Amino acid sequence: MTPLQPDADEAELASILARLREALKSLAFPLDFARAPEARSDAAAVAAQLDDYILPRLASLDAPLLAVVGGSTGAGKSTLVNALVGHPVTRSGAIRPTTRQPILLHHPAEGHWFAGSRVLPSLSRERAVVIETDNTLGTPADQVGIAPSTAGAATMMLVPDPMVPRGLAVLDAPDVDSIADENRRLAGQLLAAADLWLFVTTANRYADAVPWELLRNAAGRDILVAVVLDRVPDGVAEEVRADLHTLLAAEELGHAPIFLVPEVKLDTLGMLPEEAVDPIRRWLQAISADAEGRRDIARRTLDGAVRSLGGRLSGLAVSARSQQETADMLENAATEAYDGALAAILESTSDGTLLRGEVLARWQDFVGTGEFMRALESRIGQLRDRIGGYLTGRPPRVATVETAIESGLQNVIVEESAKAAAVTDRIWRGDSAGRVLLPERAPADDFPAETARQIRAWQKDLVDLVRAEGANKRFAARMLSFGVNGVAVALMIVVFASTAGLSGGEVLIAGGSAVVGQKLLEAIFGEEAVRKLARTARDQLRQRCEVMLAAEKSRYTDLLAPLRGQTTADDLLSLSRELTSLEDATPVDPADRPDGPW
Repeated sequence: MTPLQPDADEAELASILARLREALKSLAFPLDFARAPEARSDAAAVAAQLDDYILPRLASLDAPLLAVVGGSTGAGKSTLVNALVGHPVTRSGAIRPTTRQPILLHHPAEGHWFAGSRVLPSLSRERAVVIETDNTLGTPADQVGIAPSTAGAATMMLVPDPMVPRGLAVLDAPDVDSIADENRRLAGQLLAAADLWLFVTTANRYADAVPWELLRNAAGRDILVAVVLDRVPDGVAEEVRADLHTLLAAEELGHAPIFLVPEVKLDTLGMLPEEAVDPIRRWLQAISADAEGRRDIARRTLDGAVRSLGGRLSGLAVSARSQQETADMLENAATEAYDGALAAILESTSDGTLLRGEVLARWQDFVGTGEFMRALESRIGQLRDRIGGYLTGRPPRVATVETAIESGLQNVIVEESAKAAAVTDRIWRGDSAGRVLLPERAPADDFPAETARQIRAWQKDLVDLVRAEGANKRFAARMLSFGVNGVAVALMIVVFASTAGLSGGEVLIAGGSAVVGQKLLEAIFGEEAVRKLARTARDQLRQRCEVMLAAEKSRYTDLLAPLRGQTTADDLLSLSRELTSLEDATPVDPADRPDGPW
């Protein structure tokens, strides 16, 4: 990435990064898909680096550089920090991990840069409690020590110290390979927020895997790194330096300065001799004394951090797409199962299936079969005159037909819904994401009752439909003999026999009983009106079935609700392209970076 130009480039970058931060707020990985743990960790790390380093540094390039002292357990980080300021300020000892709380040392005149949330806003601040150190401990009276903190790892101790040069702050971080998970996480977070690293290791541990993974990350961010090789035995210094330099060069860190601290006896306060760390101190002082050089370091490190975001966003986009594909698969499984249930229900209500058993018996009991069926052979006009005579004096049994229809239709809908639930359950439980989402539970207990309610509402719809169609006096007179409910029941029978109703010359689709209802309706309304009524009635039944099945399907699909409105893979790729467009085609030559004198 080209070094940021004042105003225009910085403003453009700030705009992109602000949109990225908003996008990350809407990015989560709640599903248990293949890369979910890594995706959650990566998304949190990107957000943390934006908050902890990139956005604050972009807003204040002239702020003091943050030099993070990091390294392996027992490498001597705290001892080094104490030596750099010339007196004990951090705890060191044999019990590991020693550094449980990050301690940030700054010049007293520059405390305002760190008191707020500009750096590491996720960590609360605690100001050091300064106490006079007893002279009997061998410390000059004007020296200070730091009272132990009771704060947790989420707190950063701020320590003003005049021995810290202006323009620079030194942060003693937890061990990168700590046995405590929280310490390891915090160490990585602090290193990601650094302008430069003082990476401390020992002569017998400098090839350990964990530190090198972090050093590779540093190379990718183009961060200024200095390696402090502690406790180097006599006679092996140059050999160890050469080997370490070879390893660093292989990771594109050959330009990193290497400082060797000899293996020496500590004094009674656990302090190294001043001369052991003098080269490191002078290197840091030289950096702090050069205001323009500090700005260049901050800008180069910022550029490297931003450049690394492009690749990390591409990785998050892959994870986001994988999660969406998993969610789509689960949702499609539920949709296909319940669409199949709807199709099966509609087929059962149109192919004559329901015109058997109890429904058929109650319908025949209502209209009769013998003389009434023979009457169908006469002209429609004669039928109009005879229907009334045939039904006169017979007790109305339309309610029994309605009840039988309700029961039969309810059984079909409940059975097909249960099949859909079984299919969806099987597919979801066969996938790790669906298995985690899906609780162990039985189908909704209220579905049969809700189905019955919807069927009764549909039957009432048909009564209203028949009443509206026969609103004029001529039609009303024809319906008097058997009532509006009887006509509505006949319409239900027609619906169950054919989706569009039968015409006089068509084959008897569902047998004579269905033809009875068809002829009865035609005698009242005429063939074209019957077709319209049957079509409307069937549409209304479909709509109610769709509503019921959609509610059942939502018991599954609502479990995917956390994904709705999330930042998509395309959103992330778009932001990645915008960041990449700011890069220079010519890669940065590490030899050109402002490492400062050493």
